Amino acid sequence: MVRIRLCRIGSKKQPTYRIVVCDKERPREGAFIEVIGTYNPRTEPETVLVKEDRALYWMKVGAQPSEAVRQLFRKTGTTARLERLKQGESPEVLLAEAAAQFEVARTISPKTRIGREPAPKPKQAEPTAEAAAE
Repeated sequence: MVRIRLCRIGSKKQPTYRIVVCDKERPREGAFIEVIGTYNPRTEPETVLVKEDRALYWMKVGAQPSEAVRQLFRKTGTTARLERLKQGESPEVLLAEAAAQFEVARTISPKTRIGREPAPKPKQAEPTAEAAAE
């Protein structure tokens, strides 16, 4: 059985994930058939980029998304578009809608260190009129 699931990448304590299509029996970091997207939970808001046409293709031919990917697909609207595709709506319309949503997602800042504001720099005392007169 083919699954759509997350494959962890990134360094220690800085997870980023690929959304991959792979055989259910393979290990999490094992070989995969195709990369169909990425997910970065560390940006504000979370960044989810999905190749909508490939995701719809794989789900149409029977690939089952994992629970985590299913939740991501609900957030991005991929699951709703799959249902509309099954009801007979044109794939071109659905992909145009997904492309518009992708363009909005690209405008999100790639800043990844959320919750860690730089420490404020101490203000230097400005010379006063008395110090300048001396």
